[in-house]
Amino acid sequence: MKSFEEFYQSILELRKLAQENNIHVKIEEELDFQIVKIFGENISALARAKSGLSDVEELAFTTAEHHPYWNLLYQCSQISKTTLEKWEDELTKEEIEEFEWSLDELKNACKKLKEHLMEKSGV
Repeated sequence: MKSFEEFYQSILELRKLAQENNIHVKIEEELDFQIVKIFGENISALARAKSGLSDVEELAFTTAEHHPYWNLLYQCSQISKTTLEKWEDELTKEEIEEFEWSLDELKNACKKLKEHLMEKSGV
């Protein structure tokens, strides 16, 4: 393969072959980022959301804690993960309490960001 664009064109050819065999897939591309996603015809919105969140979680888990936005991303991804896992079920009291703790952590992270911004601007 000479380029990602050529690779992407090969995927489109495979989709055409799949359709000829009555296998329907959906392809989404973000070629500027060299991303191609392939979904089966019966994928649900919930499954897609869970899949997309795993990319966010990976960034949250691999980003060093010293990054100023790390805690924002981490806490939001944890709330989102539990919410999606329990989408068709009831949240427990403990899970809601974890949300409240995460919200406190988000407030603390925002406070630190504001303080840093004020220090930078000399206020």
